[in-house]
Amino acid sequence: MEGGGRPSAAQAALLAASTAITALLYSVYRQKARVARGLEGARRVRLDGDLRSVLLEAPGRCVPYAVIEGVVRSVKETLSSQFVENCKGVVQRLTLQEHKMVWNRTTHLWNDYEKIIHQRTNTTPFDLVPAEDSTGVTVRVMKPLDAAELSLETVYEKFHPSVQSFTDVIGHYISGERPKGIQETEQMLKVGTALTGVGELVLDNTTIKLQPPKQGMPYYLSSADFESLLQKQESSARFWKILTVVFGFATCAVLFFLLRKQYRHHRERQHLKQMQEEFRQAQERLMNAEGGETLKNACVVCLSSTKSCVFLECGHVCSCHECYQALPEPKKCPICRQGITRVVPLYNS
Repeated sequence: MEGGGRPSAAQAALLAASTAITALLYSVYRQKARVARGLEGARRVRLDGDLRSVLLEAPGRCVPYAVIEGVVRSVKETLSSQFVENCKGVVQRLTLQEHKMVWNRTTHLWNDYEKIIHQRTNTTPFDLVPAEDSTGVTVRVMKPLDAAELSLETVYEKFHPSVQSFTDVIGHYISGERPKGIQETEQMLKVGTALTGVGELVLDNTTIKLQPPKQGMPYYLSSADFESLLQKQESSARFWKILTVVFGFATCAVLFFLLRKQYRHHRERQHLKQMQEEFRQAQERLMNAEGGETLKNACVVCLSSTKSCVFLECGHVCSCHECYQALPEPKKCPICRQGITRVVPLYNS
């Protein structure tokens, strides 16, 4: 603590940082908990012949947050894999990723570094249909790339190592970068994949559409079932809750430490004031009892007897012989705290 009981700059910065981190974690936790509660409260509808009737009865022909499960089917034409024969899908993502080693001048180690140098995503309109496809009811999926948990299956992956000459190796060591190669990946959402969609379900004329919800809730297209998706979000909320509680306790501990320091400082000041007041009262009693002349030569320890000792080597005349005898070993001057080597009696005439 600094003078006046105020916390030091480092202590104040620690408290501010801990409070800010706790507030940030709590904000993330609230968002995750809100998502989990919204997902738990989403209305589950079946992809069957009654779906159109359900939407006709809903306000505005819309279910704001609904869960529906079905199988992917393309509307018109499908996307074909560039590398795998007879692999058809409705979403295709081609990625080129660079892999290299980068020299860290701080740790003096080579670290792996990855960078996407090119990525292209192709889509084609698709529907969700029942697994048996016996009712003829379909749900058009809108804006699939906006969905979280979009399940794309990796259908092709190949690593192309870089070819380096001896001169290239020397140059890479000098520059601090060693290329490892290029990884080529193709991911697809295949036709026939079972999907769980969570979003706004609306009847637009004769078309049933699944689209991103308007109230800010997440939009999901996941190959996992609804229970697994809900459990994942609840686990994420619990994780952030634990982090919030841990940092909250740390913030409370720092605050308690600072308040305790300030309280102890306050107690010390009160004790010092009390001692000063007692000393003042003792002075007043001496002034009243002996007219003030004895006060000038009064022992600084007992304030009642006359000073009768000269302390060497400091030379202070500050106590009577009885108080000198009562000083603890090793004896030190009450004024300057210097060690007393010998004592010379003082005779007042």
